[in-house]
Amino acid sequence: MKIKTLYEDKDLLVIDKPSGIAVHADGRSHEKTIVDWFLKKYPKTKNVGEPIQIATVSKNFQILLRPGIVHRLDKETSGVLVLAKNQKAYEFLKNQFKEREVKKVYNAIVSGWVKEDKGIINKPIGRSPTDFRRRLAGRGARGELKEAITQYKVLKRFEAPCVQNFSSCALHRVRGGTLGDKNFKRTSPSKFTYLEVMPKTGRTHQIRVHMKFLNHPVACDTLYDPKGFCPKGLGRLALHAKSIEIKNLKGKVLKIEAVLPKKFKKYL
Repeated sequence: MKIKTLYEDKDLLVIDKPSGIAVHADGRSHEKTIVDWFLKKYPKTKNVGEPIQIATVSKNFQILLRPGIVHRLDKETSGVLVLAKNQKAYEFLKNQFKEREVKKVYNAIVSGWVKEDKGIINKPIGRSPTDFRRRLAGRGARGELKEAITQYKVLKRFEAPCVQNFSSCALHRVRGGTLGDKNFKRTSPSKFTYLEVMPKTGRTHQIRVHMKFLNHPVACDTLYDPKGFCPKGLGRLALHAKSIEIKNLKGKVLKIEAVLPKKFKKYL
């Protein structure tokens, strides 16, 4: 597993997480994770962090320790990820996230042309009533609704050849048709918007959920927009954690950036 280091000192490590690698185990998959890589490289971090309880495939519960993990990125999201190398750093960083002192910037490609050049989505997020993997903003959300605020700015609106579900040619829905019937017509290219996104809170799948709420789901998102469009050749979730601004244990403000993936650049 090749992982690029963006910053390191005796207390923390900041890496550029590749798309397609989970941050930590979920009790269902046996694929290697960032935690596996981190423990191999820094075995003394084994007990850094706090235990969490997760549901396994058999619907039992398993207690896991996520060494060094103070925040997370979705498996298909790439970019800046911070890890703590000792318990003191872990507590210090966790408090910054809790107090919303951390500044995060993402880049996203979303479906369609976003009308407003900038905006704020202030919509609490709960659980989906139909899929345990998904979260939901707006009507129908279940369970505890947690405050979620996302700010965005349009960087570019563009058109690109695309595929649907990563395999077939782009198809635009017309007159309420369904995939494969006569009410679909073949069109190319399709519209996309390149955004800079600044989440002010840190809810699970927050950017993906809020962009879905805005009717501009993140491109190539097979969980929240399984029949949506994906720029041809991208082949991954179009979401990248561009930068993060945190304090180290000496109180110095660090702004750390990850280079935009090559697959993004060709569309921009």
